[in-house]
Amino acid sequence: MDNHVVIMAGGIGSRLWPASTPETPKQFIDVLGVGKTLIQLTVERFLPLCDISKFWVVTSEKYVGTVMEQLPGIPEDNIIAEPEPRNTAPCIALACRKIHKRFPQANIVVTPADALVLETDRFRKLISEALAFTAGNDSIVTVGVIPSRPETGYGYINAGNAAPEKVCKVDAFKEKPDIETARKYLADGGYFWNAGIFVWTAETIEKQLMRYAPQIAGVMDEIEPYLYTDREKETLARLFPTCDKISIDYAVMEKSDDIYVITGSFGWSDLGSWGSVKTHIAGDEDGNSIVGGDIRMFGSRNCIVHLPDVQTAVIDGLDGYIVAEKNGKLLVCRLSEEQRIKDYSANSSKRTK
Repeated sequence: MDNHVVIMAGGIGSRLWPASTPETPKQFIDVLGVGKTLIQLTVERFLPLCDISKFWVVTSEKYVGTVMEQLPGIPEDNIIAEPEPRNTAPCIALACRKIHKRFPQANIVVTPADALVLETDRFRKLISEALAFTAGNDSIVTVGVIPSRPETGYGYINAGNAAPEKVCKVDAFKEKPDIETARKYLADGGYFWNAGIFVWTAETIEKQLMRYAPQIAGVMDEIEPYLYTDREKETLARLFPTCDKISIDYAVMEKSDDIYVITGSFGWSDLGSWGSVKTHIAGDEDGNSIVGGDIRMFGSRNCIVHLPDVQTAVIDGLDGYIVAEKNGKLLVCRLSEEQRIKDYSANSSKRTK
């Protein structure tokens, strides 16, 4: 059974504005200042498990060129362009149907393009365990992260009998909680952050979609005869937008009885905010985390500064701020107010007094 990796790379990462924009979202930028973009880091961590020819990327049509530039080893046929975003269930259904058509025995990992994993060896061991399980079972395995804090920004997986790095049955999926509920989850010990990483065979996900998301499966039936032909793009443009707009969690994961989880701690973060980025960049003696060249900090503490394209910057007297610039767009914002960044970016052309 061949291993394949599907990377979902269609998001726009608006909470990391102005570094991440609809023109160049966060999966295609070097958020951490390590010389590699997030999607390149994603491929790197999976390469020991899968040949580069078995990687697949689902992205927006406007990012296809960027994917080809950043990941030149992935075959062009394996870069799947969505005509429009329809959430993760249609995205995953399309990628897995295309894989199934050519590789009917495929064992598949589906992952976001824009997450961070620090302990890559431990992570690969965990994914290997999941792949071994799905190769012999008509079931789905999802990845649960052992929580380190009461987090309200992630969905949770409840699995009371879970043991680290062992596959066990899922009891329930939980939506993003309020802070009191998140504290209860942490104290309970049977709740895990939902990393949005899934493992299954091509045949298993086909059956699950047919049972729980028949509308989407039906659209894939119409598309399938044209995959790998010169009419693929035209057919996708016509039919893919007719898919129900729904996440894989709502479409399948919360309905199916065949869902398992494998849990562990491996330094995972979805890097969904400037605050989370800050925690993964080493700070100076004043707690400032900096990406950029000649950045001069005076009387400033606990800031995240992301200025990779600025020749020289002098920052004086800030405590707990985000300072970020990209393509002439500058953000100076208190870290405590970062939940408002989506509003700031949406209104960036407006001037207020």
